[in-house]
Amino acid sequence: MHFNKKLLIPVALISGVISLASMTMINQQQPQQQRVDPPVTNLKVLPKKLTHKEVEHIMDNWAAALGVKCGFCHEPNTTGRGMNFASDAKPEKKMAREMYLMAAKLNKKYFKGEKDSLGVAKLGSVNCYTCHRGVAHLEAATWPERKRGNMPPPGSARPQGGAPQQR
Repeated sequence: MHFNKKLLIPVALISGVISLASMTMINQQQPQQQRVDPPVTNLKVLPKKLTHKEVEHIMDNWAAALGVKCGFCHEPNTTGRGMNFASDAKPEKKMAREMYLMAAKLNKKYFKGEKDSLGVAKLGSVNCYTCHRGVAHLEAATWPERKRGNMPPPGSARPQGGAPQQR
């Protein structure tokens, strides 16, 4: 059997283009599977209208402000894979809610309670990072020495003798 070489190359190219075009048409006819986010459950202080992605963004910010990962406030699933975000088993989760409410009160009283489009306090107001600065337990933080007077670091008792030095 004898093939014409001049005809073989164009026929092969055209058949390749046709097969690629038909493959893309098949892909377009099949419906695209969209990722469905899991429902958000057990929101007690955050707005209930938030999406999973919005809650995830807020939690990422809180975790960064405290220098922790999800497991700090959330317990693992019983399967051992992922977190059980709805569970209230860990006391750190309750504390996070209380701290959020405290910051919200401060923002309302001193910063006009301005919130962003998600209903969360705007940057520039009091938030987790204002105090924590990447430290989960503030009592474990080492406070810098004060240069003026002999005032104790924030949150500690005054030295024996009572009042601070007069200037």
